[in-house]
Amino acid sequence: MGGISGLAKNLFGLVVSRVELAALEMSEVRNHVIELLAIFAGAVLAVWFALAYGTATIVMLAWDSWGWKILLVMFLVFLVITIVLVMKGMAMLKQGKLAFPETMNELRHDRDALL
Repeated sequence: MGGISGLAKNLFGLVVSRVELAALEMSEVRNHVIELLAIFAGAVLAVWFALAYGTATIVMLAWDSWGWKILLVMFLVFLVITIVLVMKGMAMLKQGKLAFPETMNELRHDRDALL
């Protein structure tokens, strides 16, 4: 009975330490999520301002000589800008800034030790 109680106590201590580690990493992930949301919000805001001011000005200036083709050029320019900003956000995700590397590593060690 003493062995089972000691095992239960150790298992509880292990679970508590893993939860504490996950909570610590969660605070880091939260900061990265906020940063990522700020980047995407800035990107959306920049695209809207660019569309509003730049497109109106360029279309007005180029309409006499280019006609409807200027609208296609403006579409392609803003498409490239959007792709670059999305790739920046995806690069942040691929760097693993929203993962729990230490917690997952410790859980793998625990699984290997138990099996």
